[in-house]
Order: sequence, then structure tokens, then C-alpha cells
Amino acid sequence: MFNSHAQKAETNKSPNILYIFTDDQSIRTLSSYEQSHNWVQTPNIDKLSKKGVQFNYCYTGAKCVPSRGNALTGQFQYNYTKDTAYWPAEFRKQGYYTGMIGKWHWSRPRHDETWDWSAVWEHYLPENHKNYYVGQQLRINGDSLVDLNGYSTDRYTDYTIDFLKERAKFNNQPWYFWLCYAGVHGPYTPAERHSNMYLDQPEIPTPIDVFGPRPNKPDYLINMSMWDKDENGKPLKNKRSLDSWVKQYNQAVKSIDEGVGRIMEVLEETGQIDNTIIIFTSDNGYAWGQHGFRLKIAPYDANLLTPLIVYQPNKFAQGKKCNYPVNGVDIIKTIHAIGNVTPSNSLDGRNLTDLLKNPTSQNWDETPMIQAYTGNVYGNEAMSKELKKASTTGNWEKFVVHQSGIRAWIMMRKGNFKYVRYIYENYIEELYDLTKDPKELNNLAVNNTFHNLLEEYRKETISQFEANGATFTNLLPEPKIISN
Repeated sequence: MFNSHAQKAETNKSPNILYIFTDDQSIRTLSSYEQSHNWVQTPNIDKLSKKGVQFNYCYTGAKCVPSRGNALTGQFQYNYTKDTAYWPAEFRKQGYYTGMIGKWHWSRPRHDETWDWSAVWEHYLPENHKNYYVGQQLRINGDSLVDLNGYSTDRYTDYTIDFLKERAKFNNQPWYFWLCYAGVHGPYTPAERHSNMYLDQPEIPTPIDVFGPRPNKPDYLINMSMWDKDENGKPLKNKRSLDSWVKQYNQAVKSIDEGVGRIMEVLEETGQIDNTIIIFTSDNGYAWGQHGFRLKIAPYDANLLTPLIVYQPNKFAQGKKCNYPVNGVDIIKTIHAIGNVTPSNSLDGRNLTDLLKNPTSQNWDETPMIQAYTGNVYGNEAMSKELKKASTTGNWEKFVVHQSGIRAWIMMRKGNFKYVRYIYENYIEELYDLTKDPKELNNLAVNNTFHNLLEEYRKETISQFEANGATFTNLLPEPKIISN
């Protein structure tokens, strides 16, 4: 089933790398994160945190498709296109055995070029599109589709365990494996064994800004809400309470946690645990009521923040938490560093290995963290083309990236502050002090007192994007300035 690639490393000096990549999973779903509800139970993933490094501010991506594009190219959305090479192909050339299983939501899989073994859920196929948990078909090694036959989270774990057991027979060759769980994306279907969990727990607090008005926010968000009100004024969706949705969402996480536990047991049983680095994250976070959302995409921590835990106690710190903000391309650059692989294409992002060794280091070169979501526009050439067209015609609809009205955006985290600039004509900016205002309720960009700081962050954001390959920044529309 898993044939050994012809080119092997002479020794196993390079570590095995298991990259676990879930779907739409907020940090609020893991009990190791202080933002989680106090009834959440994820003991197996918590063990990774207790013996690894947990990042408290990970902005992996904004949405399924570009986040996976980032993960496959190691570049920001505005730097890659559907023709950009996938970096695991270079890992193969330099001695790694590569594999992946799960959700595929970017361009084509390119099995022969990229993977020694793959089992791809081609989400974009009409017959597969909604089958996140049951009824899936996988394309194994680029051949015909086969039925998954079971609950997807459990079956992905089964296949992963088969992969790990087989690779244990070739311990002179390191492997890289990308495990892309379809959970915990909607419809948030839990395994039957978890369908009654948490139902006896206290009701979750209602986010303070689930309904508007929200003064000093972008126009679309002032009164927007994706929730109805019940007779008591509490949020409701499809005749179900916010509390019931959040509990079902967390029920669906339980099978992921159990899968991690099963995988860890097999790594130990096969003698691979000491030379395997485990990275656990998600493609994006998910807001449940915060700012009125039931969504990812928007540039707020409630929508974006994902777990990020890196486990390898023989090499990195144990039981430490890191407050430096990081993103998805940082992860890929770090994977290359810890795998001792030289990339053939340029990689965006920052190498985090120093933080893995000393997560609270005061000496780490804290280059500001940037992230972007440009909708369905990929690559600098396309960005420039669309920006020129919009500025000429006055039609900016290409940069309205969701039916709720969210605009495309660029963002920078530096120190305590987050800055957001929208790619849309005559639109306000956002600036938040995340130490004083972690829920991002008070937009400082409209406060005269902070206009000097706002200008500083505006300039530095453009500088950081240009330093990371952006060539369209001179075409961005001027932001709307409000004085209060």
C-alpha cells in the first residue's frame, strides 16, 4: 500500500514531520487554551501542549482555499497562483517520503509530482462537496475513487495509522505526512458516540456584540448579524440556540482529539515518537456570535485564531506558551528548517525554531506578523489588474469577499496592536490594542488621540507587505479617515 520511494536518506538525521491540519477549528475548542469553555475536554491534544509549545496567537489563514494554498506553497495568497509548485515535492527530492490524506481544496492534487502516497478527498467534486463526515470518496494515489466507508475523522486516523506502521519498516528514511481532517467544518456532525456530550453543561455566555449597533466599525458591520433573536433576545439560528450550536461544534472535535491519542500511541509503539515532530493547527478559526458572525474570513481574532501546538520534547521546549503572533507561512518556513530541506522556491514567513526552543525569548527578532485575504484573487499580477480595473471603473465588488459585506483586507500584528486595512474604496481602517481590548470592540483608528500611531502602522504595514513580495501596494485605495 505504501511503497518506499526509491531515493532514501542515508541516515535518519532529519526528523519525521506530522502536520495535522483541521478545518475551521477555533482555539476555543481546546481545553489547553484559556479562551475555551470550561467544560471542553480535549485531553490528548492537551498532552501535546503539556510537553510542547503552544502558540496563543496563530493566524494560519482566513478561509479554506487560500489557507491550503499557503500550506502547499509556503507563500502568501498574493504571491502564488495555481501554477506555483508545491514544496513537498522538494522534500521528496531531498530524501523524504511524503504522504497526505484528507480535504483537498486548492488547485489540483498533483499526486505524482508531490506525494509518494496520497488519499485525497476532492471536496470540489459535486458528489463529494457536502460529505464532510459521511459518504466520502477518496482518490488514492491519483487513481479511481474509493468509498471511505465510515465517519471521516475516524477513517482518516485509520489510514494515518496504517501509514505510520508501514513507515516504521523504513526507519532510515524520514517522512512528512499532512493529515487534513475535514472536521470541524459545518455541518459539525459529531461521531454518534459523542452526540450527547456537553448537553448537561452550563449555557455559554452570549458575546456582547452578537447584535449591533457597533459604532466605529466598518459600514457593513455596524448592524450586521448572522443570528436571529428568540423571545428573550438571545441569539438563534435555524430555530436553535447559539449554545446548542457551539456544543455540537465541540462534540465534533472529540473524534479529532481521540484520533490524536490513537496516533500518538502508534508512534510510541513503533519507536518513532522520539524522532517525530508533531504540528497541530487548523486552516482558520471560527466566530460563534462574536461581532455578529457565524463565520471565519473577517480579520478579527474571534474569526481567525487557530490552535498551534508543536510537539517534540527532545528538541524543543516543554509545556511553554508563546505570545508572539505567527501565521501559516511561518509554519511552512519552520518545517523546512527543522527538516533540513532547502526550498527550490522562495518561502514567505519567518523561521520559528528559535521560539520553539525559547518561546518567551526577549531576543527573538520580532518582525511584525502580517496576513491577508484577497478573496478569489491570487498572485501579484492579478491583484494589480483587479485594483487598476476597480479604481478606473469605481466598481470594487471584486473585493467584497462574502455576502455579509466583508471586504478584502491586509493586516499586521506588532506589539500589542493589530492594524487592518481594507482593499476597498473609501473604507475606514481598524486599530486595536489587544492587551486592553482583546475582544476588539474599540476601534482606535477613529480616535484622534491615536492618529499618529495609526499613520505609523499604516506605513509599516505597507513596508512589511512590500518586503514580503507585494507589488500592488501603490494601487491600494486610500482609506477613509474619521476624526472623533
